[in-house]
Amino acid sequence: MTNLQRLHSQVSFLSEIDKLKTIQRQTLLLDKSRCENDAEHSWHLAMMVMVLAEYSDRPIDPLKVMKLVLVHDIVEIDAGDTYAYDELGHQDKAAREQAAADRIFNLLPGDQAEELRALWDEFEERKTAESQFANTVDRVQPLLHNCLTGGLQWQKHGVTRDQVVQRCAPIGEGSEALWEFMLEKIDEAVARGQLKP
Repeated sequence: MTNLQRLHSQVSFLSEIDKLKTIQRQTLLLDKSRCENDAEHSWHLAMMVMVLAEYSDRPIDPLKVMKLVLVHDIVEIDAGDTYAYDELGHQDKAAREQAAADRIFNLLPGDQAEELRALWDEFEERKTAESQFANTVDRVQPLLHNCLTGGLQWQKHGVTRDQVVQRCAPIGEGSEALWEFMLEKIDEAVARGQLKP
């Protein structure tokens, strides 16, 4: 591959991932004006890693965690965003996302395709300290937004406390302190009538 061919591949990938800006999520912005998109979500997670890395239960490389959170939702360009509490959507989510990863990361030159795909796989597997903390912030962010917007999306979808706790339990894999903090927020939301008990 020539340098020019490599650059064309890289630009093709960068152009493709612009589509993340069009993938709408179910998480409300804090001003409640609209739901966020995947690109905004990924940026917010990267900032959360910078600010909250000290709460990881194990030593982590924050730059590596930022890479994980920036890469993890790229597959939603093809697979779409599956709402956290959509049981039907989760049945084929893994297959849809694997196919998307195969296509999108392979737009890059081989070495970069391999690197970014490995990051995506690492995030999904949740085995390393970095991937566990990446998953922690990925669960904290929408949970925090639900708490700070009065539980409007929970109410819209009829979500219960048990569903939230089950979905967000991986927060504790990366940070017991953040999980304890978020459990308090969940119970406050129940007490306020913003989340079904």
